[in-house]
Amino acid sequence: MSAAAAPTLRSLPWWPLLAAALIAGCASRPPERDGPGPNPPPGLERTPDAVPRIEPIRAGGPNKPYDVFGQRYVPHASDVPLAERGLASWYGVKFHGRPTSLGEPYDMYAMTAAHKTMPLPSYARVRNPANGREVIVRINDRGPFVAGRVIDLSYTAALRLGLLAGVAPVEVRRITHDEIRRGGWAVAPAAGPAAAGAALPAPPTPPTPPSPSTPPDDPVPGDVVAVAGTWLQLGAFRQREGAAALRDRVQRTAAAQAPGLVPMLRLSDEAGTVRLHAGPYGSRAEALAAAARLRELLGIDALPVELR
Repeated sequence: MSAAAAPTLRSLPWWPLLAAALIAGCASRPPERDGPGPNPPPGLERTPDAVPRIEPIRAGGPNKPYDVFGQRYVPHASDVPLAERGLASWYGVKFHGRPTSLGEPYDMYAMTAAHKTMPLPSYARVRNPANGREVIVRINDRGPFVAGRVIDLSYTAALRLGLLAGVAPVEVRRITHDEIRRGGWAVAPAAGPAAAGAALPAPPTPPTPPSPSTPPDDPVPGDVVAVAGTWLQLGAFRQREGAAALRDRVQRTAAAQAPGLVPMLRLSDEAGTVRLHAGPYGSRAEALAAAARLRELLGIDALPVELR
């Protein structure tokens, strides 16, 4: 087992037999190791987030109370909000292909995760406060059954969050059905008190007006942001509608608070992923300063990216 992977038990129907086997075998043989597998597919860092959709919460089954290692767990059985902080771990090849608590095969290369009490199935936003990265995952499994750990991520979700080196603190927030209906999941909420009165200073003055080599404000699908430099990525989506909704929300706020940001927004469509960028900035330091202002007002964790 890798240092990062939690020693979780999977798939509710397997638990009694699996727990007994683990107890009986611990003294006679070394534990089976977990890890990333010998040949992870290329490009996993570009795997899109899970796209939230309303799925009926299972009655009973994986949402019934259960016991593991003498501890009683009572899952939520309704569409409740849930937010918590704690440690995240990840699980990989040891469980790859085995049934999850929903009965689906676990795919370590998909954007999924396990949680002890979140209703199944659910979607959640997970944030790594150490680097500001965020992902959206589908919760389809139970675990991790280790004190202090709040979520067990798939290998790919941990990769995107920068958590493969070991367990680390995260912030987890369940996305409710109402948020999915309203499209509110597309932008993370601001941390702490609402910043209704906060102002977003204008980013650095953008370069000279667009020339023929500068991409249009809203490129057609298949176009990419071609101008080299330092940009901020505000979001990545499978569907263009999600990226456009985020762009429109930023534009509405920026029109009053920071009009200089509006002409810096660009949509791009590359390899089936639609991204919203802002830029280019004169330096990485300027981009990071603008990212801090975006988070303060809109709760968006924009990531600096270098386009060449």
